[in-house]
Amino acid sequence: MQAAARDARTAIVLFSGGQDSTACLAWALEHYARVETVGFDYGQRHRIELKCRSRVRAEMAASFPHWAERLGDDHLLNLALLGQISDTALTDQRAIELQANGLPNTFVPGRNLLFLTFSAALAYRRGASVLVGGMCETDYSGYPDCRDNTIKATQLALSLGLAMPMTIETPLMWLDKAQTWALAEALGGAVLTEIVINHTHTCYLGMRGKRHAWGHGCGSCPACRLRADGYTAWRRSVEP
Repeated sequence: MQAAARDARTAIVLFSGGQDSTACLAWALEHYARVETVGFDYGQRHRIELKCRSRVRAEMAASFPHWAERLGDDHLLNLALLGQISDTALTDQRAIELQANGLPNTFVPGRNLLFLTFSAALAYRRGASVLVGGMCETDYSGYPDCRDNTIKATQLALSLGLAMPMTIETPLMWLDKAQTWALAEALGGAVLTEIVINHTHTCYLGMRGKRHAWGHGCGSCPACRLRADGYTAWRRSVEP
């Protein structure tokens, strides 16, 4: 993408250190003149992802100098209260299973709504007017706060509440995991996909031991299975 075609606004990427948010960070760096990142510590059991964030940023900056010059500050917000009021498999040591309402017990009520609200407040102070998130309605486990209508409603509420336009971009909204792998390759080639494989974290159980073809993780939790299946489908689509 030519520099002249990039949006002059500053974007803040909701950056967990996982596969999806890494693809979103690369996407934002291709589309916006300046990009900052924000992460959240809410007592998640897979908080190892927080340690991956700085490594992923550093690897991307070192590998892509044209992105490094536009990559701004990183912010880590303490949302411990969310973990205190949540009773989920992402904030407590329990088996992952479906609940009576049909949602997996990995659903943290209000998580994305809070993430977007705090990110918008940060954006207001940082002179940014775009938020970029990895919410997806294709591979999303049924989480209601990942749905496109939820994001559009949140964008309207934030813009009204801040008395300024606040755009929420969701480049993965209609992509499955195979397409997310393909997007990373399209944005940064084999170098970026290797960064995703080696340094990002997805596993709900927080395991970083074994390195699979698709990355580190337990290999059996829903997040690992989704990532692994997407990787396999993507590789089949590009191999002769």
